[in-house]
Amino acid sequence: MANENFTVNKIDSFIITGFDHLQNQKLLGFFILITYMLILLGNSINLCIIMTDRHLHKPMYILICNLAVVDIMFSSTCSTTMISVLLAEIKTVSYYSCISRTYFYHVGDFTEVMALTLMAIDRLIAVKLPLRYHSIVTNSRTFLFIFVTWIAGFAVLGFVISVVDSVPYCQPVIRYVFCDYASMIRAACVNPEPYFFLPAMLSLWPIFGQFPFILCTYAVLAYSVTKLSNNSSRKQLINTCLSHLIVLLSFYAPKIVSSLLTRIGVVLNLTERNAIVIVASLVPPLINPTVYCTRTKEIRKRLADIFLRKKIVPNHLKSLSIALSS
Repeated sequence: MANENFTVNKIDSFIITGFDHLQNQKLLGFFILITYMLILLGNSINLCIIMTDRHLHKPMYILICNLAVVDIMFSSTCSTTMISVLLAEIKTVSYYSCISRTYFYHVGDFTEVMALTLMAIDRLIAVKLPLRYHSIVTNSRTFLFIFVTWIAGFAVLGFVISVVDSVPYCQPVIRYVFCDYASMIRAACVNPEPYFFLPAMLSLWPIFGQFPFILCTYAVLAYSVTKLSNNSSRKQLINTCLSHLIVLLSFYAPKIVSSLLTRIGVVLNLTERNAIVIVASLVPPLINPTVYCTRTKEIRKRLADIFLRKKIVPNHLKSLSIALSS
């Protein structure tokens, strides 16, 4: 047994084999690359607009910035591995790189859940207590809650990753498409079932705890819409609720589908599991900045001003050059 443990400790890298059975690997790789570039572009635009415009330094936009940072981290940990495997044909990932990617992937997943919860609470207070909103929800308190969610994520997932780091590994092969908790535990030479209890509890809480809570907050907001007599305010509130619901459903839908299929006894093959994981990892970070750019009036207006200014400046310079030449 000691000899086996010594041999196990010699494993210093993993081989990602989740895409080996696919024929159009380059096509999928380009699709993931384009998706990842759009994620970086969209979230970077949101961050730049909000950070450079002092009028947007408000709690709701700080929460949008937090979500953008989470989306960039969450998508980067998995996308870079998949792009490397599919396009560069580099299937080997070092052990500590795999551990760190697993850690930050799940921290991103955890903090995304918390970010969506904070955004729902923020909108609920804004609608139900409009006169007290600015005294209750301040920038400093918003930063504090964001900080607490990140610290909680680092702490909880630090314990989970310590479990991954403590198990022995028999072979350096990961049958999934990138490094995460499930793929690493299944690569270990242990019975995986006992090791899935804690992650199962952590994943069930967002689905059966926070998700219903967030839905209840938006149900309260929807009821509040019916009480508004001002059509402009009603339209603005509906627009805000729809934006948040689109973001919420894009994140939770793959998780709920996967959980329901498991509960009713549907056995997913490896390709189907990988497909759900890819969708769950790339679709929410892609949809989030798109929704907030197109459906948030202030961000949309700021974007229009930027593009309009770019069009006006050349004309202004052209007129100036004409005047000087004459």
